[in-house]
Amino acid sequence: MSDIVPINERTARPLPEDPRVQECVDAYDPSRPPSEGGDWPAKGSVPVTLIVPVLNEQRNLPGCLRRTQWAKEIVVVDSDASTDLTVPITQAFGGKVYRFTYNREIGWPKKRNWSLDNIPWENDWVLILDADEYMTPELAREIEAAVNGTWTPEGKKAEAGSGDAYWLNRRFMFMGRWIRGCGYYPSWNIRLFKHWVGRYERLGQLGDTGSGDNEVHEHIVLKGGKAGFLQHDFLHFAYPDLTVWVEKHNRYSTWEAMSELDDATGEIKPKLLGKPIERRRWFKKHSRKLPMRPTLRFLYTYVLQRGFLDGYAGFMMCRLLGWYELISIAKREDIKIKRKLGDQMPD
Repeated sequence: MSDIVPINERTARPLPEDPRVQECVDAYDPSRPPSEGGDWPAKGSVPVTLIVPVLNEQRNLPGCLRRTQWAKEIVVVDSDASTDLTVPITQAFGGKVYRFTYNREIGWPKKRNWSLDNIPWENDWVLILDADEYMTPELAREIEAAVNGTWTPEGKKAEAGSGDAYWLNRRFMFMGRWIRGCGYYPSWNIRLFKHWVGRYERLGQLGDTGSGDNEVHEHIVLKGGKAGFLQHDFLHFAYPDLTVWVEKHNRYSTWEAMSELDDATGEIKPKLLGKPIERRRWFKKHSRKLPMRPTLRFLYTYVLQRGFLDGYAGFMMCRLLGWYELISIAKREDIKIKRKLGDQMPD
């Protein structure tokens, strides 16, 4: 974990107010409650800082911020410069916008780690969400109790942990429904923690893989005790249509190919009987040695992980996951050939 710069020595400053803020207030009405209703904490009442890494998230951001108005501080970290209304929408909802510039040659730090190391937080606790991830009122109330020190584990998934960090579970929404099978649920990640106890690992020294400037494959490494598990889930609308799924996984498969070739590993080691990320990495490590990986991935997710229970959406998801294995293998071999031949071209 990197050395942590004291809060009072940090120099990152939010952007000035965008002249289009009032336009966004009129268009999105930040005072309007979420359409699904529910018992939400009062606005600005929970001593937590929300971090949302973004780039051109005009479509998703209002829904995300509308469901996190209870956070005392809202921080949106923008990649270089969004060209849509991301900045004024954030400010209309009472948030601060910080600008992040990614070093594509080195490939590190990425957006979330940069935020944790450079932004002068107002609260001890941080909650990290993507713009397409939406809170539920039940989880918001659970987070409120956790950061105030009044939470007690209730429910079969809940565990206390050290009290400094918590795993949160998410429900992937795909083709209009919650995907319960296909290996997409449960999907645990450490998203709520005291800002000084966790940093994202670095996976190898790959540089720019084209997979973006935000941590996707990297996960939080804690300094100190074990993270607890909160009971309620949040919603992830990562794939509004198949085009988005293919575009994202086309980029991710490049990372997959490069990390397999260069044996890129992080601080979280594969462990069959470990925590969720450790188990996931154990299965990935050993599955790479199997023949017919695309077919096996489809059968594993559709049959053993019960993707068939998700109907047509589950079938399509499992077929796409098989395609992801195929394209990852193909890219790996393509990179090997290019490294061997270099830029040789026939005269």
